[in-house]
Amino acid sequence: MVTSITSTPPRIALVSTREAMDRDEDLPTLHTALQSAGARSETVLWDDAQVDWSKFDIALVRSTWDYSWRLDEFLQWAERTSNRTRLLNDCALLRWNTDKRYLKVLAEDGIATVPTRFVAPDEAAEPALDAALATWPGAELVIKPSVSAGSRDTMRHRPLARERMAAHLASIQAQGKHVLLQPYLGRVETAGETALLYFDGRFSHAIRKGPLLAIDAPPTRALFAAEHIQSREPAEDELSLARRVLDSLPDLTGTAAPLYARIDLLRDGDGAPCLIELELVEPSLFLDFAPGAADRLARALLSRALDGVRAS
Repeated sequence: MVTSITSTPPRIALVSTREAMDRDEDLPTLHTALQSAGARSETVLWDDAQVDWSKFDIALVRSTWDYSWRLDEFLQWAERTSNRTRLLNDCALLRWNTDKRYLKVLAEDGIATVPTRFVAPDEAAEPALDAALATWPGAELVIKPSVSAGSRDTMRHRPLARERMAAHLASIQAQGKHVLLQPYLGRVETAGETALLYFDGRFSHAIRKGPLLAIDAPPTRALFAAEHIQSREPAEDELSLARRVLDSLPDLTGTAAPLYARIDLLRDGDGAPCLIELELVEPSLFLDFAPGAADRLARALLSRALDGVRAS
């Protein structure tokens, strides 16, 4: 049980979207933890024009899972909302993290990432695809947009399915998005993917995701692809890499750490962990998979609320 740390109950908006209201399994758990801590919380739709954001002490971005095909609208909302209340994660972090080209920034800073080739919307698709196939001969290829969530528009292709790869790449470019080309790391079939959850820069818990992409399967058009989740104890090398990822974040906000971060890792052909995604916008936090996880997040959130009171 969390003990309240403010005399006046803070008002917290948990920000979602209509399609996610009944699918975000973290929301009920987090509401309960916040209410136990003495906060007043409610779920609010990010695109509801009738919401008075100034009545909330904090607006916590949670399951805004439609942002990837409404990016400009979403970022404009984040900018407006951050002028009316405290938005978490911060608007600058949201803007930086909504485009997976941040992987290039982190890789240049020495972070082990899944090998990636980036293709601009106006770049010739055929030479880019040829270069990727030459770099990773015989590898299955994963093609995804730089702006996406829940594996939307992501596909795993057979090594010789060049025509299918080219069509997929071109379809993403036609949306005006950059494209990521990556070799499929086969160890995920046995080891799965490790997602490490951090609240206020402190490790909370980890989960295992089973392999997600079936070869040649069409990309999902749903909010997110179905996932098989289990609790997991992360290995020391995974914790070490996750720490380096957090330490490598650009100082966009003047805050030591994002309120929440999910760091998704795979193991490469040599068995070493590497970053596949850093989630600072709207990740599932899997609060029901670790005792006390919701309380830890509630404490971190209310601590930020208290900091806001002190600064006012």
